[in-house]
Amino acid sequence: MNPFFQRLPESGVPDFNAIKFEHYREAFDKGFMEHDEEIKAIVDNSNSPTFINTIESFERSGALLRRVGAVFFNLTSSNTTKELQALEREIMPKYAAHHNQITSNAELFKRIKAVKEGNETLSGEAFQLLAETHREFVRAGAELDDRKRKRVNAITEELAGLLTEFSQNVLKDTNEFEMILDEPADLAGLPNFVLKAASTEAADRGHSGKYAFTISRSSITPFLQYADSRELRERIYRAYTSCGTTSVDNKPIIQRIVRLRAERAGLLGFPNHGEFMADDRMAGTTSAIKKLLDQVWKPCQQKVAKEAADLQQRIREEGNNFELAPWDWWYYTEKIRKERYDLDEEELKPYFRLESVRDGVFEVARKLYGITFHERTDLPVYHPDVVAYEVNEDDGSLIGYFLFDFFMRPSKRGGAWMSTFRDQSGMDGHVSPVVVNCCNFPKAEPCLLGLDEVRTLFHEFGHGLHGLLSDVRYESLSGTSVKQDFVELPSQIMEHWAVEPEVLKSYALHIDSGEPMPDELVERLRAAATFNQGFETTEYLAACYLDLAWHGAEALATVDVGAFEERAMRLIDKISMIDPRYKSSYFQHIFNDEDYSAGYYVYLWAEVLDADGYEAFKENGVFDRQTAQSFRDNILAKGGTVEPMRLYEQFRGRAPEVMPLLKNRGLLLED
Repeated sequence: MNPFFQRLPESGVPDFNAIKFEHYREAFDKGFMEHDEEIKAIVDNSNSPTFINTIESFERSGALLRRVGAVFFNLTSSNTTKELQALEREIMPKYAAHHNQITSNAELFKRIKAVKEGNETLSGEAFQLLAETHREFVRAGAELDDRKRKRVNAITEELAGLLTEFSQNVLKDTNEFEMILDEPADLAGLPNFVLKAASTEAADRGHSGKYAFTISRSSITPFLQYADSRELRERIYRAYTSCGTTSVDNKPIIQRIVRLRAERAGLLGFPNHGEFMADDRMAGTTSAIKKLLDQVWKPCQQKVAKEAADLQQRIREEGNNFELAPWDWWYYTEKIRKERYDLDEEELKPYFRLESVRDGVFEVARKLYGITFHERTDLPVYHPDVVAYEVNEDDGSLIGYFLFDFFMRPSKRGGAWMSTFRDQSGMDGHVSPVVVNCCNFPKAEPCLLGLDEVRTLFHEFGHGLHGLLSDVRYESLSGTSVKQDFVELPSQIMEHWAVEPEVLKSYALHIDSGEPMPDELVERLRAAATFNQGFETTEYLAACYLDLAWHGAEALATVDVGAFEERAMRLIDKISMIDPRYKSSYFQHIFNDEDYSAGYYVYLWAEVLDADGYEAFKENGVFDRQTAQSFRDNILAKGGTVEPMRLYEQFRGRAPEVMPLLKNRGLLLED
């Protein structure tokens, strides 16, 4: 029997071992059919529309579809196959068409609108569910005439296929590039931890005894930091920035996506896609977004100009006469970091064994919220690398289940993310969440992380806590179902604990001696905290400006993706030796799905909140339980049940201030 048609195990963790490829299509077909029947029952209800018989009934509908979708879409991201990819290309337009059919149902919207305009007295959470449900339908075109609504639906369906194709193309190009080395001159400068990871990668790719480097960030970044060969640094860097245009070509897809999004925005009454997306976020308008970007960009450019001059001087001091290029930045930055702060990755990595960092983040959660994580080897997982945990309150009561998927592999898309196999809810009895964190660390024994990877683990774990500690009635308002520029607050605030001296001393234990990181090394780390922030902020902000450019009116006239990128960067006067963090052809945040489109800025918006919010912990003690309880009650538990700025102000007692962000990035004028 199809496991999707059977009752879920008590844990809520899917029985991955029982799920076969042929089960997906059957379950999707039945899920679509059942959902249609449930919608029909709501519409055919002869009783007057009420919150319970319309909004709550709509909230309950589609349970089977959500269940199969949770497994399928998680696995197409983290453990895909050619068969799954082919089915994904088939399913995505159907999924979009099914959603369009529902949001285009005039009789259903009539009932939703009647409830919204009625006089029922609703709780705060119920009121928010009603508002969000109505808003979802309006933004999908429910108030348009038939012709316009049908065109919006057709656009949404076409976009679903294009976004999937874009993402699969990026994965294909990422997997196909490999730089195999074995000559000593080519390996010069590379430390042992880089060589060890490259040796493992080469063996996995059938090149035993050699070293393989890829355009995965965990491979290319250390190569750019340490490889003495400028020629090879340039080769791998150009391969990375050509991703999505080598064995495939994402440029026509980008042009089509941009045009379709613009057309849809116009039909829905917005001047462009950027304004359409901003309307459903905290920012409200693209002008508010640009105001924040500009506020950080100006001091950032002063800082990055000084950094570039320092690097160019170092190049000259070594007797070279070439101009600083993008593939030189990491290499010479690493040399200056070593000189100024006596810091390098090879000294740090032995303190960041993956298992120790994992235990460290679990301990931070225990100290803040009293929760514990216990490994459950009896629970099914979708890949041997995945580890399952049961999560409990300090009194032993169950919170939910947490899956940790640490390592990179060809079947997994790049980056790091949090997702769910089941969301928390309480409408029909308490439902505990099943949360997954996915990272892309190089698989090695031991697996030693760099500081950026440590921050990534803490970051994604913050998202995980947002899903785990949710305490709401309605599933669609649960956990991370919040405004896009609020969702990064729980993740980014967790990064602060990663480098707190007290926390480092507890988990940063040397792999050989077991000794904690010495105080003087901790101090060197903290002293270097704002080093290279001009570069890091510039590459991030450049990508934000590029994103907004693609989703503004000016993008409609473009016929050349590369020329458009160059023009967008000229408009902000970006220095030539730094590229945006992502170029368009592999900018998955904005062309892989809709959520982050015209929204790459959200990390900076949330950073205003997290930097200001962490000040509350610093003022009261980084493990102050009262402050932590307030953050849990007002931020983590509430999901999307309250407008986000209200939640933040309830936690902080006031509106956020931007100064802590500028201070943390070393961008205050006195810096």
